Amino acid sequence: MTKPELVTVAVTAFNSAKTIVDTLESVKEQSYQQLELIISDDASSDNSVELAKKWLASPDNSRRFVDTRIITVPHNTGVSANCNRCIRAAQADWIKFIAGDDILMPNCIEDNMRFAAKHPEAQVIFSQVNVYVNNFEKENFLRVIPAQFPDNLMDPEFSANDQWKRLLVSDRMHYTPSYFFNRKALDQVGNYDESNRLVEDYPMWLKLTGAGERLYYFHTPTVGYRMHAKALNNIGDAGLFKPLSVKAFAIRRQMAHPHLPADIVGKEKWEQGVKKFFLAIGANKNTATARTLYRLLSVYLNPWQYVYAVKKRLPANKGNIFYQ
Repeated sequence: MTKPELVTVAVTAFNSAKTIVDTLESVKEQSYQQLELIISDDASSDNSVELAKKWLASPDNSRRFVDTRIITVPHNTGVSANCNRCIRAAQADWIKFIAGDDILMPNCIEDNMRFAAKHPEAQVIFSQVNVYVNNFEKENFLRVIPAQFPDNLMDPEFSANDQWKRLLVSDRMHYTPSYFFNRKALDQVGNYDESNRLVEDYPMWLKLTGAGERLYYFHTPTVGYRMHAKALNNIGDAGLFKPLSVKAFAIRRQMAHPHLPADIVGKEKWEQGVKKFFLAIGANKNTATARTLYRLLSVYLNPWQYVYAVKKRLPANKGNIFYQ
């Protein structure tokens, strides 16, 4: 009987002391047996590393894996650099990232490897994500994403180029925690851009699809995602938009705008200016007044919005992905 292929599970941690043991336990409980465990901490100020070391010190935990490794750095480098460290350290070709506050469903690795075996052309694979509030108790289950399939980006009829064009319009990937990949796919695009310290995923999807690497998907939950107030990309109901979207705009300007029509670029730049204005005056609040003003400034007074609306109705743009 052929021995199962080794898979690396890489836990990316930063100030994850309250949650990392849950994450590690979920890796331990995988139905797939041939696992390497890497824990990469990005200079946490809490005791995340100490807790990880203590957990690995238990023979029951350490013997579960083919190999284990903890990576630490003296200074915080950002999520992209942390991901690259995991890739460089991994012994396996197939790698599963999991954040230090999320969990793997028990069949996560087995389901992904089964899909990869049935679809040898698939090098980058996504699946469903179960979303919970605060912890992974049954009563705190919120929803599963995506709920429907085929989803827009993952339509089986789409090529890598189709996916790339849709990603140029916007980041449509809301189930990133399910991401499972073969390192060969990332090697061909130079792995993660470490200058993007806060947003690592969207640039990677653009790089992969732009290089002709199609993103694959199967409709089964494989990961549990924890929504909590301190999560980097959650703002609850307090704001009209995520402040991170303002910081991340440089990525769209660099990677998407050179490939988009001028009216779409102009519309986005105008909207970005409105967001900066709202942040400057402290008006990013989900109130009726703020919502009305934001829509007035970003939509009705946005001159590019009208150019876009006209071009969208032109027969020449029928079927154009950018105007759908």
